[in-house]
Amino acid sequence: MITGKNYIGEQLEGSGEVTFRTFNPTSNTENETLFIEASPAEIDQAVELAWKAFEQYRTISGTRKAAFLNAIADEIMNLGDALIETYCMESGLPPGRAAGERGRTVFQLRSFADLVKEGSWVEASIDTALPDREPVPKPDLRKMLIPLGPVVVFGASNFPLAYSTAGGDTAAALAAGCPVVVKSHPMHAGTGELVASAIVKAARQTGMPNGVFSNLNSSGIEVGVQLVSHPKVKAVGFTGSIQGGRALLDLAAQREEPIPVFAEMGSVNPVVLLPGALKERGEDLSRQYAGSVTLGTGQFCTNPGLLLGIKGEELDRFVQDLAEAMVEIEPSIMLHPNIVGAYERNKQKAMSQEGLSVVAELTRDVPANFARQAVTTVEGSTFLNNTALHQEVFGPFTMVVQCDNASQLEEVVSQLEGQLTGTVIAGQDELSGYAGLVNALQNRVGRIIFNGVPTGVEVCPSMVHGGPYPASTDSRFTAVGTYSIRRWARPFSYQDWPGELLPEELKNDNPLGIERKMNNTNTREGI
Repeated sequence: MITGKNYIGEQLEGSGEVTFRTFNPTSNTENETLFIEASPAEIDQAVELAWKAFEQYRTISGTRKAAFLNAIADEIMNLGDALIETYCMESGLPPGRAAGERGRTVFQLRSFADLVKEGSWVEASIDTALPDREPVPKPDLRKMLIPLGPVVVFGASNFPLAYSTAGGDTAAALAAGCPVVVKSHPMHAGTGELVASAIVKAARQTGMPNGVFSNLNSSGIEVGVQLVSHPKVKAVGFTGSIQGGRALLDLAAQREEPIPVFAEMGSVNPVVLLPGALKERGEDLSRQYAGSVTLGTGQFCTNPGLLLGIKGEELDRFVQDLAEAMVEIEPSIMLHPNIVGAYERNKQKAMSQEGLSVVAELTRDVPANFARQAVTTVEGSTFLNNTALHQEVFGPFTMVVQCDNASQLEEVVSQLEGQLTGTVIAGQDELSGYAGLVNALQNRVGRIIFNGVPTGVEVCPSMVHGGPYPASTDSRFTAVGTYSIRRWARPFSYQDWPGELLPEELKNDNPLGIERKMNNTNTREGI
């Protein structure tokens, strides 16, 4: 049952005066439930509870945290059709997409459960003492990762489950030993409350401290500002726009105690189309990329918004084939009228730039909140001289940059802002002749793809979902996959500490059986 209230730890509260409703983009009407925005007092209470919970939660074993994470996954599944129906009602997305995203959310939780149960993620290392070393003795030093403290997670608009209440940021932070306060996204507050109820139920079942999780409603920026400014919040996770992520980064930096903001933001995900590949299979590639650009109505972080090639008959043919394939695709709904409005404004801004040509644009009437896809093209020199053309248009829009030669193609890649992904489409044995281009692309992206599409982010240890700014605020980390747990932990070292008082991970006999670096050798053996 959706109440419209806030979870302050295990309790539902609704003392605030600001209310709002979610929106059904399919019916183009507001949904019935009235949600109550968290009051300043409730925000403070949630953070104080999280801080108190941290005292206990930081010491809870990996086995118990794993049980908690698995219980969350179980309870999300137990929500059944109610979760799917609410998700669809608040997003306009189809039931199949909802079920798929639920599956991914559950998989992420179970993946982190497996990680912390095994325990080696703490990167324990031991360098034993050398008391007789000359000219000075060497102390006994033991290092491991420990949790940062309470974390604030901002729900994402485009993924109501996988990047929101119990999504990757929350799962990773809980796995690391950090209590989480979620600022629920106002577009899918009902979905958020249902998932929050599952987390709270799982916390009770597994004996987690009250305050290990809270879920706060918000219709504007005030709740987020107060959360990020709170002195007992120690890190922030965000998925959204460059403007929003940068505002949080600046706010966190201005605190008396600055804290890290791990934000995944904008990306045009450049795709390099080499001539040999276009000659071999240009028509197939045009259909493949028309599908990738329009997938999810272009509302994925990894939709290819920029296609780069070298002038010639093959590229000309590809552009025309892509245009034809794009307009043949049935338009689809976007998440909210505000997102449709932003898409149309940004699309028109891009298409108004001098030198940009519109190759194809769907112009017929579409239902409310549906997006009209478009394909544009521009000369490489024009693109280089106008950075406005480099900006993301969030939706089913792409731009083909036609470069004079391989040198200009490399220059275009080098001048791009940081991106989540880069893709190279190459023919047989063609890639070896473009080493400089590949190096330039690697310098601009977090993940490079060969002969595929960037849409789709696998949840696994090797995935990197991040990149140089503004793709993310810290390119050393990923927002997806088990490696993302490292965002919510810091290295800590014990020197000459009594053995009986060391954490289990660092004791001589290695009672957990984890992999450790012992005097520069990886081992699971004890001392």
